[in-house]
Amino acid sequence: MSPLNAHEAVTVRTFAQRFSATRRGARLARRLAVHQLDQWGHPYGTPLSETVALIVAELAANAVLHGRVPGRDFELRLHRTDDVVRIELSDTHPAHPKLPVQDPTAEGGRGLLLIDAVATRWGTSPRTGPGKTVWAECATGES
Repeated sequence: MSPLNAHEAVTVRTFAQRFSATRRGARLARRLAVHQLDQWGHPYGTPLSETVALIVAELAANAVLHGRVPGRDFELRLHRTDDVVRIELSDTHPAHPKLPVQDPTAEGGRGLLLIDAVATRWGTSPRTGPGKTVWAECATGES
């Protein structure tokens, strides 16, 4: 198969929304993410919808618990191409998360381990202004 031809169209869909850095904001981010996927043709309850819901829930929870700067919101962005959904969550805290060492006795700290297990790939990147963006990608299964 040849590389992307200049005549082939690639459709990119984007959703972006800011949320209060609260538990309510995190819950709303997850709900709107799966609603947006449904609008893009990935119905509620499908494997992609469930995976994106898990990733958004974990990233939003981390933004609220660890990345919260008083008076600052977090931003969720979804980008969908034909073969990938990219989830980006930006907050204003400067610390970049790191994958923790697995500890079966720990009461928390498994969010990034879950993301690492279900996402095709994930990472962090700087953003304009203070803070960082944590992103994860999931294959749509349509290529």
